[in-house]
Amino acid sequence: MSPDTSSAQDGSASRDRSAEQTPSGIRNASGGHDASPSQSRPSDSAASELPLRWAGTRDFLIECSSLDHVMRWHAQLSARPYPGQLDVLAAAETVLLSFSTHAAARQAASDVVTAHLDQADSATGKTVEIDVIYNGEDLAEVGELTGLGERGVIEAHTGTEWTAAFGGFAPGFAYLVAPGDPLEVPRRESPRTAVPAGSVALAGRFSAIYPQRSPGGWQLIGHTNAPLWDVNREEPALIRPGDTVKYRAVRELVEVTSDSSAGAESDTRDDLSRGLVIEDPGMQSLLQDVGRPGLGDLGVVASGAADQASAAQANRLVGNSPDAAVIETMLGGLTVAARGHHVVALTGAPAPAHIDGPNGQRSAPVGTPFALYDGERLNLDAPSAGLRSYLAVRGGFSTPEVLGSRSTDVMSGIGPEPLTAGDELPVPTVAAGRAVGDPEAPAVELPATDEPTALRVTLGPRDDWFTPEALETLTAQE
Repeated sequence: MSPDTSSAQDGSASRDRSAEQTPSGIRNASGGHDASPSQSRPSDSAASELPLRWAGTRDFLIECSSLDHVMRWHAQLSARPYPGQLDVLAAAETVLLSFSTHAAARQAASDVVTAHLDQADSATGKTVEIDVIYNGEDLAEVGELTGLGERGVIEAHTGTEWTAAFGGFAPGFAYLVAPGDPLEVPRRESPRTAVPAGSVALAGRFSAIYPQRSPGGWQLIGHTNAPLWDVNREEPALIRPGDTVKYRAVRELVEVTSDSSAGAESDTRDDLSRGLVIEDPGMQSLLQDVGRPGLGDLGVVASGAADQASAAQANRLVGNSPDAAVIETMLGGLTVAARGHHVVALTGAPAPAHIDGPNGQRSAPVGTPFALYDGERLNLDAPSAGLRSYLAVRGGFSTPEVLGSRSTDVMSGIGPEPLTAGDELPVPTVAAGRAVGDPEAPAVELPATDEPTALRVTLGPRDDWFTPEALETLTAQE
């Protein structure tokens, strides 16, 4: 992804969105018929003109008349969330609200169209000063585009206060605006494949700082070493929506050091008398749980298990809470060794598995809790259908949490790294009395490999861009 969309909404949905149930059918789920909040708008209310667009069955967009309204709605809905609200995510022209259930989303949709927008100042956060060396590759071009020259660009950039309108694209990336849009310039015609971390940039009406090395098409005018993102801080993002930013031109940057980067990982490497050791991660194995929703305005996606139902089932079978971390492995090949005696369970894509060790060899069931004794190895083959299998252990994995979750986010690098051979995953002792579950049928019905697969489709917020004929073409052919 690139920040060139000027939108914080891309990538914000959790990975299991495609599995969302559609209670009222394809048209209802997209905001037509009985799911549309417009059906409940009172015609005599000025607030009832607020346009909403459904984005799936649990999310909807508020379309705003100005960026100032975007910022006010974001501040208001962040301070006073609706029941069941998981995330509020602002972009250049819209605010996205996400909810835990379809019912909660519908209730909020019927209320928000009549809600009154606060008149408080949208810039309500702290003031952040950023030292910048103005030596960017595009500084001269920006000077020509604006007619200000290089010196004029620097004076305009440092001579105004910028407000963080919204976040997105990457953790710590904030879209900043200034009164009167003093440096409005187009994006580069050809984006760069890699923009260095700390690059200070302009695009459209926005200014921003790249918190990490990533692709991008913004105009680069300078660089800073300000630590935009640090998960070990109490507030990981240096700049949050609503903050005020002041740029300051300097000739050199003072080196910033932080001892907070001493990994939290070190406190889990003491004694692995109980745990699982990764001997072979297969194609890809990750630690996942329910994810970290609610941080979209900081550029952090929800992440979590791709198949939430199967991950929860694995935890249920071994007597864990649904939010305990599990191993999510893709296309088999995973081998783990046991330190201590454990109760484990396999769910998701049905992968043939066997156990070998001091007690001989035996097969391992799917959808049933079973014992894995000290010194034994559990080996997973390729699944007969599906893609991802889940391994839960009674007690869960006591690896460090990052932003309230043990999930791996491979795009942003938040959370634990993908599992590799030799990784040790500690498992705490479980108090007596917690029951394991009974054998269960698969939580997700997988399609037959020799038959066409029917995919349920929920129309998106821009379904009016497509003609009925286009939708017929999509749904009527293989």
